[in-house]
Amino acid sequence: MWLPLVLLLLLPAVLPARCCEVPEGSAGAVRALSAQLLGLAGDPARDPDPAVYLALRLAREHDPQLEQRYLERLQDAFQHPYGRSLQAHGHSRWDAEHSMSVAEPPHTGRLALYLLGLRATCPPLHPHRLLVTRLKYYLEEDWTGSQRHGHPLTSYYQYGLGVLALCVHHKRVREEVIRRLLTAQSHGRLGHSGNAVDTEAVVALAFTCLEQRKLVGSKLAAELQAATHRASRGMAEAQGPDGVIGNIYSTPWALQVFLATGTCQTEPEFSKAMAALLENLKAFGTAATMAQVLPVLHGRSYLDIASLHCQEEPDTLTPLDMEPLPEVPGNKTVQLVVECPLPWCYELRLYDRPVLVPASASLLDVLQAAAALEPHDFKFHTQDTPQGPFLTQVLGLEARQEKRNYWQLLTAPDSPLQMGIADYRPQDGTTVILRLSEW
Repeated sequence: MWLPLVLLLLLPAVLPARCCEVPEGSAGAVRALSAQLLGLAGDPARDPDPAVYLALRLAREHDPQLEQRYLERLQDAFQHPYGRSLQAHGHSRWDAEHSMSVAEPPHTGRLALYLLGLRATCPPLHPHRLLVTRLKYYLEEDWTGSQRHGHPLTSYYQYGLGVLALCVHHKRVREEVIRRLLTAQSHGRLGHSGNAVDTEAVVALAFTCLEQRKLVGSKLAAELQAATHRASRGMAEAQGPDGVIGNIYSTPWALQVFLATGTCQTEPEFSKAMAALLENLKAFGTAATMAQVLPVLHGRSYLDIASLHCQEEPDTLTPLDMEPLPEVPGNKTVQLVVECPLPWCYELRLYDRPVLVPASASLLDVLQAAAALEPHDFKFHTQDTPQGPFLTQVLGLEARQEKRNYWQLLTAPDSPLQMGIADYRPQDGTTVILRLSEW
């Protein structure tokens, strides 16, 4: 039986956007992952992470009491370094901005995630104005150089998160700050490999928020819309035959853009990427990576934070304890190689040595074992991030954003790793390459 033409035309508008949701057959696996994250959130030995709280709040099922306890732990953690200024009634904006040490680096991304978390509470908690003032101040302190040739002291990822958090709270951002991101995006400065997808996505979410909430003028809004479209198309074109965009951990960020812009209904890349995530759920085994993937598995982006309906939230989720990784008996040998190509070094291969470690060791364990070997000629440094330790320096060579380089992790001969140093567990006989690379 043929439907009238008018009904056929109306169907896309009246039917639920099932193509933007996880297939029904995968709902159980997604629910189990949410329950595992809830279990990790209930562990008092773990430091609270705003990204974890956001993932819990953007889920379709909840445990309100556990989420409330986690929020209280977050608030306690953020009482320092922000709490003192919040308790100091009567301080001027100048006092709030200049109470920070000049030498203190801006915590743009950390504060941005915390502000997003406050907006995701039920009912939403309105942040003290000094928190907003501080984030705006960070966006100024977190920039060096001109609009055209400058860059953040932290990263474009954190800078984009700062703009996004202010927008979600419906706070205006100086046009100069927005144009810094626009200029960087148009000149391809937002990152390298999978990291570029993460950053492109966060910046695109910020642009979409500013445009949708009409926090900018019409001319700038048109530029932001065009920039978001470029980013969305770039992510679609970067998709591999396996459905992954960038790498498995950057793929959820790309899907957030498709969800926020509504293109999840028209982009075939969305369903392919979603299928890739569902096939690789075991890769998301830490609290940080679970928090990264769960929002899109529930069909939501960070822009949905502002439209949560508290009265409709089912109290049906219970924590699920994760089984510890089994101890593997015996040892394994990993060949550790450090490469530094021109123009940074005259000699390509700086280190090449087998490292004996327990069979269940991670790459981080391998690096620590190498540093303990005689002679002590292998040294490295990491930076703690919500996603785990990030390799910043090897053999005294530091990767720096202003030099547009980073330490790339590969397995021989030339396969980039899809995991961080704390999550990847090389097999016996694997050759791992740490390569100083340009982006």
